[in-house]
Amino acid sequence: MNKNQLQQHDREHLLHPFTDFHDLGKQGTRVITSAEGAYITDIDGHRMLDGMSGLWCCNLGYSRREISEAIYEQLNKLPFYNSFFQCTTVPSIELADLLSEVTPAHMNNVFFTGSGSEANDTNLRIIRRYWDLLEQPEKRIVISRKNGYHGSTIGGASLGGMSGMHKQFQALDYIEHIEQPYWFGEGGDMSPEEFGVHAARSLDEKIQELGPEKVAAFIAEPIQGAGGVIIPPETYWPEVKKVLDQYDILLVMDEVIFGFGRTGEWFGADYYGMKPDLMTFAKAVTNGYFPLGGTMVSDRVAEVIKAKGGEFTHGYTYSAHPAACVAGIATLNILREEKIIERVRDTTGPYLAKRWAELADHPIVGEARSLGLVGALELVQDKGSRARFDDKCTAGAVCRDMSIKNGLVMRATGDTMIIAPPLILDTTQIDELVEKARRALDDTAKAMA
Repeated sequence: MNKNQLQQHDREHLLHPFTDFHDLGKQGTRVITSAEGAYITDIDGHRMLDGMSGLWCCNLGYSRREISEAIYEQLNKLPFYNSFFQCTTVPSIELADLLSEVTPAHMNNVFFTGSGSEANDTNLRIIRRYWDLLEQPEKRIVISRKNGYHGSTIGGASLGGMSGMHKQFQALDYIEHIEQPYWFGEGGDMSPEEFGVHAARSLDEKIQELGPEKVAAFIAEPIQGAGGVIIPPETYWPEVKKVLDQYDILLVMDEVIFGFGRTGEWFGADYYGMKPDLMTFAKAVTNGYFPLGGTMVSDRVAEVIKAKGGEFTHGYTYSAHPAACVAGIATLNILREEKIIERVRDTTGPYLAKRWAELADHPIVGEARSLGLVGALELVQDKGSRARFDDKCTAGAVCRDMSIKNGLVMRATGDTMIIAPPLILDTTQIDELVEKARRALDDTAKAMA
């Protein structure tokens, strides 16, 4: 089929996630046909630097034959077997071992799922089981953050704090939401340091409002990814740690986006010095080559479930899928052997921070922030007041399209432009990314004038 035929069949048969079907019908889909390294190419032959690593997942880019060959070999040897009913496979054991080595030292057990959404649903099951086994069934409430993202299942979307999603389903009633640490958008006249403490104290206020004896857990991303790459002020996580230390409440860190090197450390928990009880992962664990997710379970929680629990009546057909697990093994081995995370920490992360910060001088950029290999630009009409162009977030949509035109994939979250490029980028490619982003900003400023 040619491009027009493909787009027509797409309209007729494919329901896309997070897509306005009216707009899709008018514009047609962008058909991606090939990829190499950090670049993708569409059906028109337009080559773009993928500033979003697919969907935050292809941290090693698109040309790692070690991963695809490992999957192929496993599919020929044992294409599938389940991990139910006291069964297992060699790859699932080996990946569990590897994960226990690279995650924080107190996390030595993993429950495999097919995605991050499933992993967060699993977290809800583990949280409830844990407190029931400790004979504290009244601890039911899970606290999350406004504008956080934890997946699209009923459980994951309930945990997430995105109002647009909540309008389209009935959220679980035992999940509460608190303020997000979004200084640029909500910090007002406070300094970042003051606002970080303020946002963290909202957790304490919510615990006091609900009653500490009723709160089971607090879940949060180390940095809010889909919400707009909201990097919390430096005071935020230390203050959250103080709050959590006062109460007997589990900490769940959702590392689906920031796990496996994005911050220049293996996990955001490592970067911020946190010690979660449960830790969600997915996406980059297989470099996006095969669906796989899971939750790392701390010794504290695992010991209770193993010693007191009996049967844990929960699981998925594809938990610990052998081909997914060999993809994970190959990915983790590349990250370790090529010292890619160390390179992000020592070289490319600091270089991106320097180059990305230069975009703050652009007339329509209110803030340019980054950490490791992730960044955001706040698009504004007026720098002094931080006033947006309008209340319909048209600047972000325009800038996204201008970015594509200039050969760069950037994502728009409202009027915030975000990037999370592959960790394999070198400094020359970072220069290319920043230069293309600046051209997109120039084109956007002209279009919005």
